[in-house]
Amino acid sequence: GGWELSFEKDARSGICGTRAQVHLEHAHAHHGHTHHEHRSFADIKRLIEGSALSPRVKETAIKIFQTLAEAEAQVHGKTPDEVHFHEVGAVDSIIDIVGAAICLDLLKIEKIACSSVELGGGTVRCAHGVLPVPAPATALLAKKFLSSLNGAPHECTTPTGAAILAALGDEFNAPVSGKMLAT
Repeated sequence: GGWELSFEKDARSGICGTRAQVHLEHAHAHHGHTHHEHRSFADIKRLIEGSALSPRVKETAIKIFQTLAEAEAQVHGKTPDEVHFHEVGAVDSIIDIVGAAICLDLLKIEKIACSSVELGGGTVRCAHGVLPVPAPATALLAKKFLSSLNGAPHECTTPTGAAILAALGDEFNAPVSGKMLAT
């Protein structure tokens, strides 16, 4: 509860597509932080396990969150279960990760091949203040795949995005060829 999803036609650089946006209730609490903000990995795991999602989607989503929790735990000197997700635990990130798991299931993805990933550059503002890009958790997760730095003056890969690749990637930087079946 406390959220809804909206879809609208949008264009970027002349390319048309569908923009999906997560809208949160009570998003105007003090300092822009919502009351949803602090959920532990254990809470999120219970939430996913108790949901009506298919077993495969639950397993994928929990695997991604577990990967993220392990990296955040290392950054903050805690155990994965104790990790409190700030922006990551916010409802919209739960929706991002579970949404990714649902999409992979609907598309019947069997294997994920991943090219080198641009992490970005500059700094990023988060719950702990201003941090360098890549954020510490992203940097730890990037040990699992090839990446490049400073290709843009902003964050190109979030901890959530890095966790999806680190948790689910099967092949890294392997040449991929074949026939495009769907986009």
